[in-house]
Amino acid sequence: MRKLLSAVGLALLVAAGLFTGASAATAAPSAQALEHSAKVCSLPAAGQAACTARIVTDVKGHPLTTTAPPATALTPAQLQSAYKLTGASSGGRTVAIVDAYGYPNLANDLANYRKQFGLPSCTVSTGCLRILNESGGTTPPAFNLGWAQEQALDVDAVSAACPDCKIVVVQASSTSFTDLGTAEQTAAKQPGVVAISNSYGGSDAADATYGKYYNFPGIAVTASAGDNGYQGAAYPATSSYVTAVGGTSLVKSSTARGWSESVWSGTGSGCSSYNTALAAAATVGTGCAKRAMNDVAAVADPNNGGLAVLYPTSSTASSWGQFGGTSEASPIIASVYALSGNTGSKTSGTYANSIPYAHTASLFDVTSGSNGTCTTTQWCTARAGWDGPTGLGSPNGTGAF
Repeated sequence: MRKLLSAVGLALLVAAGLFTGASAATAAPSAQALEHSAKVCSLPAAGQAACTARIVTDVKGHPLTTTAPPATALTPAQLQSAYKLTGASSGGRTVAIVDAYGYPNLANDLANYRKQFGLPSCTVSTGCLRILNESGGTTPPAFNLGWAQEQALDVDAVSAACPDCKIVVVQASSTSFTDLGTAEQTAAKQPGVVAISNSYGGSDAADATYGKYYNFPGIAVTASAGDNGYQGAAYPATSSYVTAVGGTSLVKSSTARGWSESVWSGTGSGCSSYNTALAAAATVGTGCAKRAMNDVAAVADPNNGGLAVLYPTSSTASSWGQFGGTSEASPIIASVYALSGNTGSKTSGTYANSIPYAHTASLFDVTSGSNGTCTTTQWCTARAGWDGPTGLGSPNGTGAF
């Protein structure tokens, strides 16, 4: 298994990119910028999506596997410190996670992760954790190692950011947008769900085609921007109905905050060719004629802010590792929405993605770093205020959400 992961990891490190979007890119992130991590999911075919998780590796591309959390990995306490979430409570609100395929050891791995870090128990027997297939039943779809590793990152990230949140995992039967979309609709119907995280993406697409799967006013739907730098837009992050989440690098510092944050060179950004620009973004100068990625951001750099994750190495075995990618960022932002309790309104038809634009003072503005080169500077380079890689910034408590 390790040899297989190594070969896939090395091949994907030099791949041209995960997403093919409408906004032309002139440079992908350098090999150096993405070294020592590898994608865990295969590249997507047309009409399908790939997960955006990355696992830290050694210099030969072997995933790091340890019997304890890696010393270099971000812990729940550190994540909460970085985003001023320490002591915040959701009151038991529910975050849903949509992914593909089954993960037999999910409940056991999550229990051990939470025990390791002293987080409150979250089990199926107590009703805190629910694991469903795309139809809402409990018969799981087929196992897929890469997507199971994605799910491990997702549930651990929600646990780290919002320890008292309940979790619903909905597993699609395949990576097609039809199956993932069906899972999304199932997630939105579950009692108590206030946020849904989507750590996957494919090429830019139209809401006219897929928007029905993400159109849930009153529920904060988040989506990862992708992990191959400025390559153009990716769906569902370009949907007008979701909060598009970019990625940052996060390191300890001597600042008053205690942390320093910059653009992660791997984060996706770009402009949609299909979907309507957010009305809330009209005054921030995106430079995009239509929907701009991203709205906000959170840590995604596998090597500088990668989360400690208890993840499957097969259908029956698990290990500790360090994970990042914008798959780390999306469930963090979904959790912050759950902590805030402010997720738009079904009654008035308002979407959660508009909320941060009215509360920019409650965000950490990320003003340094780049994810490539582009014709309009803010699409790929950080600046004061909105920029493509990090949107309006990262959470400074829950006030912007």
